[in-house]
Amino acid sequence: MRAAEQPGPRGDVRLPVRILGTASVLPGRAVTTAELAREVGREPEELERKTGIRHRHWAAPGAKMADLGAQALRLALDRAGLAATALRRILFVTSTGGDALVPATANRVAAALGLSGSCDAFDLNNACMGFLSAFDVAARSVVTGLFPVAIVTVELNSRVISPSEFRPYLVFGDAVAAAILGPARVPAEGVLASAFGNDGTHPPDTQLEHPLLTGHLEGVRFHTSSRDMVRVVFDVLDRATSQVSECSGVRLGDIEWVLPHQPNGAMLHGIAERYGFEPARLMPVVEEIGSVAAASIPFSLDRLLRTRPVRPGDRVLMLGVGAGVSYGALLYQVGA
Repeated sequence: MRAAEQPGPRGDVRLPVRILGTASVLPGRAVTTAELAREVGREPEELERKTGIRHRHWAAPGAKMADLGAQALRLALDRAGLAATALRRILFVTSTGGDALVPATANRVAAALGLSGSCDAFDLNNACMGFLSAFDVAARSVVTGLFPVAIVTVELNSRVISPSEFRPYLVFGDAVAAAILGPARVPAEGVLASAFGNDGTHPPDTQLEHPLLTGHLEGVRFHTSSRDMVRVVFDVLDRATSQVSECSGVRLGDIEWVLPHQPNGAMLHGIAERYGFEPARLMPVVEEIGSVAAASIPFSLDRLLRTRPVRPGDRVLMLGVGAGVSYGALLYQVGA
C-alpha cells in the first residue's frame, strides 16, 4: 500500500485546492429493478430488498462517452463560472475503456468543448476507485501550478452487461459526473489527508476481459461471492480510514459528510454501521442510479454540494474499494 500523506500539524491542509464546480448527468432511459427481475425470472420485491436498487439509467445505443462527458463538463464549468478555454488539464475516468482504445477519449472530450492545444487531456482507469485517483492527480497538478483541472467520469456499464451474467445485469447503471479543481482561496481549504493502495494478490472479483486477447466480445463478470468480497472490502477500508484519520487528526465521528462508493444498498449500510456514520451524514444515491462504478462518488459529491447545507469548514470524506483490489480514502475540507 502506498503510505498516506505524512502527518503535519493537526488540521493542516496538505493539498490546498478548491472544488470550483460539479455536475452530474443520468443518460438515457430509467430502467426499474422490477422490469429486470421479470426478465430473468426473479421476484422484484426480493431483488429490490437485496440490492437496495429501484432504478438505474441505461444510455441509448450508440451514445458516445465523449459527448456525455462534454455535457457534464459544460454544466460544471458554468457552475464554476469558467470558460472551457480556462482549463489546463482534463482527466477522463472510466472503467470500460472509453469510446476507443486509441486515442484517449479525453482528447475527444476536449475537442467537443472546442479546445485546440490549450490543455492536455488523458484517460485514467482504476475501476471504481478511478475518480478518487483522478482527484489526487488533479489536486497535485493544481498545487504544482497547473490549473484549473477538470475530472469527468463516464460509466456506460449497460454496454458490458447481459442477462446471461445476471449478477452484474441486475445492479449496473450508467452515470456521468464532473468536478473542476483550482487553487484554494482560503488557508483552511483543500485535502487534509489521503491514503491509497492496491492489493493484486486477491483472486479476481470483478473482471472485464480484453476482447483483443480473448478474440470475442466480452462482458463484466463477478467471480467472488458477496460474502467473501465484504471481508476484503472492510479489511482495506479499515487501513485507509485509519490512516486518513491519523494523518489529519480528525476522528471519523467528527467528519460532517461521508461519501462512500455505493455498489449496492447493503454495502452502503454496512459501511455506515461499521464506522458509525449516521444516515444524516451520508448522500445515498444507489437506490436511484444503481451501481455506477467510478461515477458513484462524484455523482454523490455533486448531489451533496447542490442539495445539502454544506458549510465552510465542513469535512467531506470520500472512500471506496474497486476491482484490483484498489482502495483509498480522501478527506477534503470545504472553504468559504
